[in-house]
Amino acid sequence: MVKRTKLKTKGKRRFNNRQKNTARFQLPKDAVIDYKNFTLLQKYLNDRGRIIPRRISEVSAKEQRLLAISIKRARQLALLTSGGIKK
Repeated sequence: MVKRTKLKTKGKRRFNNRQKNTARFQLPKDAVIDYKNFTLLQKYLNDRGRIIPRRISEVSAKEQRLLAISIKRARQLALLTSGGIKK
């Protein structure tokens, strides 16, 4: 009977080589996140109309929640399209 041993390997993160994002998505200090400010909200949607994730947009968790809520409200009131955006 042969004993099987597990090889111990340290788990390495594979995201170390990821490029830093540009400052395109950073919120200005005086920006008000509101469903009526659809020009600001369009910056946080990709070309297919999906909300850009926080790891790419590099906004805080609180700001990301506010962005998601206001984008959904703007979609409900037809200020933003639910599909793609022509940029």
